Amino acid sequence: MSKVDLAPGSLAVSNSKVATEEGQRPGRVDQAKPQHNKGNTWFPALTAIGIVYGDIGTSPLYAFSVALNATGHRPPLASDIIGIVSLTFWALLLIVSLKYVVFVLRADNDGEGGILALLALVAPDKIADGTRLSILVLLGVAGAALLYGDGVITPAISVLSAMEGLKLASPAFAAFIVPVTIAILIALFAIQRRGTASIGRLFGPIMVIWFVTIAILGIVNVWNAPAILKALNPVEAVRVVAADPIASVAVIGAVFLVLTGGEALYADMGHVGAAAIRRAWFGLVLPALLLCYFGQGALVLVDPAAVENPFYSMAPGWALVPLIALATAATVIASQSLISGVFSLTRQAMQLGLCPRTRIVPTSSDEAGQIYVPTANWMLMTGTLLIVLLFKTSDNLAGAYGIAVSGTMLATTLLLYRVAVDRWNWKPALAVPIVALFGAIDSSFLAANSLKIMDGGWFPVAVGGCVAILMLCWREGASAVRRRLDSMSMPVREFVDHIDEQVIGRAPGLGVWLTKVARGASPMLLHHVRHNSVMHRCVVLMTRILPYPGEAWIHADAGRPPHPQKLRTARIRRRFRSRSLLHRT
Repeated sequence: MSKVDLAPGSLAVSNSKVATEEGQRPGRVDQAKPQHNKGNTWFPALTAIGIVYGDIGTSPLYAFSVALNATGHRPPLASDIIGIVSLTFWALLLIVSLKYVVFVLRADNDGEGGILALLALVAPDKIADGTRLSILVLLGVAGAALLYGDGVITPAISVLSAMEGLKLASPAFAAFIVPVTIAILIALFAIQRRGTASIGRLFGPIMVIWFVTIAILGIVNVWNAPAILKALNPVEAVRVVAADPIASVAVIGAVFLVLTGGEALYADMGHVGAAAIRRAWFGLVLPALLLCYFGQGALVLVDPAAVENPFYSMAPGWALVPLIALATAATVIASQSLISGVFSLTRQAMQLGLCPRTRIVPTSSDEAGQIYVPTANWMLMTGTLLIVLLFKTSDNLAGAYGIAVSGTMLATTLLLYRVAVDRWNWKPALAVPIVALFGAIDSSFLAANSLKIMDGGWFPVAVGGCVAILMLCWREGASAVRRRLDSMSMPVREFVDHIDEQVIGRAPGLGVWLTKVARGASPMLLHHVRHNSVMHRCVVLMTRILPYPGEAWIHADAGRPPHPQKLRTARIRRRFRSRSLLHRT
């Protein structure tokens, strides 16, 4: 923060909401956003591959097989195979590439992403108002709460499914699956304190090898059955849905599994930056995923018996064991995207007044978004371990997977419309058809996943419901506290005019008062003056109110003192990172 020269006997009132003379509109200065590793442009991309894309990157292990089984045809029809690959292709292009990577990543909130950052962009003045609950706030809170529910399940099902590969080596290992899963999860959560950069250096190279490997396997199989390229035609996707509308509901729910890491991609933006996420997606992740899905479809076209496990069937016999080992490592890493996303989400909830304050540990001196939240980490670990002990197998958890994140995706789409119209100044004639397309796709996925409610889908919904209730209760309570403090405060001008009647001594130096009162003198300052009748010659009232996460305002009021003992004030305006407030002031 730039230095401000305050003469002795002055009062500086720092306020985050209003920074203007009477009748003057607020302005912004120092608009620079946090930079994400401007030196080596490829290291953030490597970090993104290790942190962001583990979840969506391991979907080929099971998504295509589940979708084929959902058709109910044994062996699968060629039209089913081509249609499901086409659905997968267009889902990845429309939802992940177009919606998230192209559009949603533009809606960064001072470098931060996630549905709460999106909410703060469209309704900054409604979030903290506990007297009313707008539909926008309800959407944002519900979407964030569902993401917490998904964050509890994802590490459990990812590591469990990886460890169940031990049964392929020997059935005797079945008894060790749950203990080994618990040990790996404890180790995974324990290393979170090392920070995003360190974890990215560890996980990034492994995931690069994974994506290159599945791309090569896909190329080989597509070469052997080029007929699978018919799936590029969207008519094939429409045809498989229209052929059996009842069965297609289950197929759509299974195809959604290829998108499960999409929302985490946005939530992790603060850790690595939008540019790194885009570079990694279009440069490696998307081509590798498409080649892998097309390769699995090509293999099943040639050999319908491979439908039982099309992913591993793509590999030659000599490569099976190394591929299982690599898939195990990649599946364990898949948990990281949701864990990092929960950290960002928790900090944003704190800044917006939706949850209690807790300790936040910055893990990088260069990247503002790279943080570690111990409380969220250990609570997430506890919930994940309980799920492993309760459900015991990935099959038991399969029904609970997908419904929470599909709800979050739909909420993101609805909020995206407000961002497009209010922040990007799009005409409704342009925004409505684009958002309607995304909304129709997200709604179909949510409807299809709703069938899982009785098969375990109730669990993440219940977790999300509890989190949403806690957020809304904390919001209302915090609003009541602010109203009470405001009623106990005194207007600054009135305080300045009557200060000589209450103060009998002025101590030299500077006194800084941190207060939640946006306008007026702090109740604590009034209490201090009333009981001690002494005040510093220079007093700073500092208030932090965030219009949205990561930004705050400072301002000071008033004019030249009419009396040497009266307070003199100056006006200053400055924008700064909220996390650095106390360190830089």
